[in-house]
Amino acid sequence: MASVVLGVLISGRGSNLQSIIDAIEAGKLDARIAVVVSNKLEAFGLERARSHGIKTVFLDPKFYKGQPNSREAYDVAVLDVLKVHDVGLVILAGYMKIVTPVLIDAYEGRMMNIHPSLLPSFPGLAAQQQALDWGAKVSGCTVHFATEGVDEGPIILQAAVPVFEDDTVEDLSGRILESEHRIYPEAIQLYAEKRLVIQGRQVKVLPNRSSA
Repeated sequence: MASVVLGVLISGRGSNLQSIIDAIEAGKLDARIAVVVSNKLEAFGLERARSHGIKTVFLDPKFYKGQPNSREAYDVAVLDVLKVHDVGLVILAGYMKIVTPVLIDAYEGRMMNIHPSLLPSFPGLAAQQQALDWGAKVSGCTVHFATEGVDEGPIILQAAVPVFEDDTVEDLSGRILESEHRIYPEAIQLYAEKRLVIQGRQVKVLPNRSSA
């Protein structure tokens, strides 16, 4: 049996989802994706999941717009799906919705996100453009535990990526994405091996006992 059951939340093409699927199928990641949930019907990541026999669910945010506390109501629906599929770790993979405390509290310390910068630098949207605008010489990506603050959670892994003077946003984004595809499965594997300990703002990575 897999060490950890994943629920992946997406909004778009799902390239990080694909990297996780590939790592699982290659035997590099001891996990199983139980369900992929999207807030966008046209998200290509849904097709990626289906092609690998993974259950998919589309939840339309428009259905909840007229309800009081519509964002929380939406996350209650997401949480119900995750619970039905016995999800142990939630993976945000290009999920373009702010997650409310409904999910954060239910999966405290059990929800990961990846961001295309070396946090705490350049949080929020358009991180790659922010790096170029500020003349950063190094950028990268960060896997962190999700908290109520956007891109503020404890950092698990980071990868540095050089920024070249003639870079466009597309150039830098592509270079960062390659690193995202590498470190996201690595971070999930550390969780599966029970090697991540949250201590305040820090995440301690315990030694690998199997290789000791």
